[in-house]
Amino acid sequence: MAAFPEHRMSIITLGVNDRAAMTSWYSDVLGFRNFGPEGMAMFDMGGFVLGLWERDKLADDAGFEEAGACHGFKGLALAYNARSEAEVDQIFSALEAAGATITKPPHKAFWGGYSGYFADPEGNAWEVAFNPFWGIADNGQLELPKAEGA
Repeated sequence: MAAFPEHRMSIITLGVNDRAAMTSWYSDVLGFRNFGPEGMAMFDMGGFVLGLWERDKLADDAGFEEAGACHGFKGLALAYNARSEAEVDQIFSALEAAGATITKPPHKAFWGGYSGYFADPEGNAWEVAFNPFWGIADNGQLELPKAEGA
């Protein structure tokens, strides 16, 4: 029996060093709606939540020893799928105008799509991509290919 009865993601929480500054950046630059309780940011991501919480508090809550600030690539990238290459370019134009760190400008990707990367103020990687093999429903959810035999 599988451990999870449903295949879905509910919450992704980023451990951050300066929650107040990061909350402002995610609200002001990316335009995400914060509905979190006092002491934690929670952003509505259209079917799941992106949370921001202090690294040390998250480590303690999860039972991990805090290893200090993590600089450089963290081995994790969050992603936003756009509806077109033009939308990817529009998003990067807005990010650039807001002073975001563009780590890799939009380009034709090896897998057949179009994508680029930026980093938030604490170095968390974000990809913005157009994937011509997936659709996006009116509600923003991905429309993935059906599994063979399904």
